[in-house]
Amino acid sequence: MPPKARKRPPKGALMRISQAAKTAGVSNQTIEYYIMLGLIEPIRKPDRRGRFFDANLITRIRLIHQLNESGYTLRAIRETYLRRR
Repeated sequence: MPPKARKRPPKGALMRISQAAKTAGVSNQTIEYYIMLGLIEPIRKPDRRGRFFDANLITRIRLIHQLNESGYTLRAIRETYLRRR
C-alpha cells in the first residue's frame, strides 16, 4: 500500500523520485511506470544527476493516479493528455 499523500510541496522545490512518491501518495514504481508510458516527464538539471519532480508534476501524478483508480485506463489518460498538448 503506498504511503498517504502529503501536502503540496513548496513552489519551486525540486525533489527526487522517492520524495516525490511519498508526497504524491504513490510508489516509486508507479512513477517509473508513468515515465515509461510518457504520462509524465521529469525535470533534468544539467548541473545535477538524476530526475527531479516539482509541485506541478506531483499534482499531475496525483491526478493520473486518481483517474486510474476511478476506472480510466492509463492508455485513455495518455491519449487524452497527448490530444491536449
